[in-house]
Amino acid sequence: MPRSRHLIAPEFGDLADSLGVGRPATIEGMRASSKAMSERRPPLPEDGVTIEENACPGLDGAPDIRLLIYRPSGANGALPVYLDIHGGAYVSNTADIDEPFCRAIAKVVGCAVVSVDYRVAPETHWPGAVEDCLAALRWIAAEGAARGFDASRIAIGGESAGGGLTAALALMARDRGAPALKLQMLGQPMLDDRTPPHPYAGEYTFTVEANHAGWTAYLGVEAGSDQVPAEAVPARVADLAGLPPAFITVGALDLLADECIDYAKRLMRAGVPTELHIMPGAFHGAIVMAPNGPISQASSGLMFAALRRALGTD
Repeated sequence: MPRSRHLIAPEFGDLADSLGVGRPATIEGMRASSKAMSERRPPLPEDGVTIEENACPGLDGAPDIRLLIYRPSGANGALPVYLDIHGGAYVSNTADIDEPFCRAIAKVVGCAVVSVDYRVAPETHWPGAVEDCLAALRWIAAEGAARGFDASRIAIGGESAGGGLTAALALMARDRGAPALKLQMLGQPMLDDRTPPHPYAGEYTFTVEANHAGWTAYLGVEAGSDQVPAEAVPARVADLAGLPPAFITVGALDLLADECIDYAKRLMRAGVPTELHIMPGAFHGAIVMAPNGPISQASSGLMFAALRRALGTD
């Protein structure tokens, strides 16, 4: 019996048993695992949300970046924007994986959603992925009026690696100049390449080994080593002042819980308005993969409410 099985909330129990402990710690294994989970996704119901594909130029001659744009049904006037950054341990998935999430945000929050198809590792090392996200953010601001966006109301967010890239984008936007952000939404974010083992967390779906492999592929040097540039990893950045308000959620059985708590404490000490939620009995990805239970619904409700407040769509 896995050491943390008795701590898993009942709504995630069947999922945990079907997945088993661990996750492949090779790039190929993680990509295959992500592909299999995507293929098991049920058909999406009709919700009236429209989706279109576009592209924006990359920074400094980098390739154009594919964007998926979602709009709620019957929207009138300039819409606030949520920039979505997908997960995948920095090494897998595309913007398409977040379609259910993006549709829900567009419908429930009443905003446009722009999902960015950034380049993944190891084919592209840091800072390629976060610079793709910065390019998308600048495109939203530049194209705002023509696209029906309200560029004065932008939030950014993502899950797992997408959460880590969200934190990195908030830092890069502060340092390089970009539109002011209303919120950075960090869902179970990968914030630290030095994550140690945990006595209970990190057994299901995302292990210490998988985390290390993803960070190493992304950074292009050994994760946790002295070769890692401090500016490449949100948890290594010394100065967190001047960042946009943060919303952070993570499962209590997620390997990343400790670094999320630490980052939230540091944000608050830097004067950044911060909201932190630890979801009981949830492991990494559980709320995304099993969205209909009470804990998952509570987590989604908190997220939607935070976005509505930040974007002024209450």
